[in-house]
Amino acid sequence: MNITLLTVGKLKERYWREAVSEYAKRLGKYCRLQIIELKESALKASASPADEEIAKAAEGGDILGKIKPADYVITLEIKGKPLSSTEMAEHIGNLALSGKSNIVFVIGGSLGLSPEVSKRADLKLSFSKMTFPHQMMRVILLEQIYRSFKILKNETYHK
Repeated sequence: MNITLLTVGKLKERYWREAVSEYAKRLGKYCRLQIIELKESALKASASPADEEIAKAAEGGDILGKIKPADYVITLEIKGKPLSSTEMAEHIGNLALSGKSNIVFVIGGSLGLSPEVSKRADLKLSFSKMTFPHQMMRVILLEQIYRSFKILKNETYHK
């Protein structure tokens, strides 16, 4: 299985990079992982709502440019569907059984996702009604993907 994380913004702090690196290493046993970092649009502190929409649309265009027609796209959205760890594992397992071998997870930037990216999603996934920094969300997502594979393989880790 091929899993791609499409993220807007880079990891600046060393501790986030180290955490992502650890989960990427662990996931190497279960899937081929690719992380693609896209540039976050620069905005002035006094940006208008129209400026923010333009920036979000530009980021959305960059995201959509990296998605192939056959990819199964999962966007992380506050208004998405909440899944337990077991349900997420089952979903990933069902995708594999149905021949969906390319899964793309999308984490937007500080402005969120453009409507076009949200519309392209095969699954809109919510981890919480709360908002998290996208750097932290990347680590949480990778941990849950790792947990999913451990559940699917009936290996100890998930409690």
